[in-house]
This record gives sequence, structure tokens and C-alpha cells, in this order.
Amino acid sequence: MTRKLPTITEAKAEARRLRQQLSDQGTQTGHAQSLELVAQRYGFRDWNALHASIRDLPPEAWVPGGRVRGRYLAQPFEARIVSARPVRPGWFRLALELDEAVDVVRFDSFSNHRKHVQCVVGPSGTSREKTSDGTPHVVLEM
Repeated sequence: MTRKLPTITEAKAEARRLRQQLSDQGTQTGHAQSLELVAQRYGFRDWNALHASIRDLPPEAWVPGGRVRGRYLAQPFEARIVSARPVRPGWFRLALELDEAVDVVRFDSFSNHRKHVQCVVGPSGTSREKTSDGTPHVVLEM
């Protein structure tokens, strides 16, 4: 059976759901075993083989020309992806062209609008960089 390969985040979420389903049916499994079962569903011999195949693949929308939406410095946006490059497994440097410029300053007496943004986001669609209140600079809807 061939299926579109999931991202690492999607595969792990699928493993958690599978583990819960099996538990509801009275079969206790560990997280590692559920990861192995998910890998086998996609035709791989084990989790390591599946992980190696998908670790450098961005989510389907994270390709040049793709569309994303989310929040940049807590402000909503929609954007076209100009470029997407892997930085390390599961992390990607994205160059975004926002549909509408976003004011990146929170002061009433000053504004600074940006229409082009570069960011590095991880498997959950958030940046490591955070504002002073702990909010990630970029949060993409997944």
C-alpha cells in the first residue's frame, strides 16, 4: 500500500492516536512500538527507516509557491512561500511574501511595516525565537 508520506510531526501524532486506539481496545503498547507500527503502515521496515525518509521533507505547503497562514509577532498573516531550505532535520528556513504588510511594532507612536519575512520554523510550525512575553515570533497553521 502506498501512501503520501507524513511529516515527522504527523507520523508521531498518528502513533499517539494508534496507541490510544489500541489501549481503548485493551491492548497496551509502548510509544516505540506504535512508531514501528506506523512505519510499517507506510511500507517501511521500522521507524528509523521511515524517519530517515521524511526528516528532510517539509510539510506539503512549505514549498516555493505554496501558501501559508499564521501569526508573525502575534499578528495574523497569509503569505506565499518564496523559498524553503532545510536547516537541520525537521527545521526549515522560509522566506515569506506576506499578502498584507504587518506592523511589527507594538507602540502607538511608531510603526514599521514588513511585507517580506525570513524565519526558521520547526516541525510544529513555530520559530524558536520568542518575544519578551514568550510567544514565538512565527506560528504557522498546520
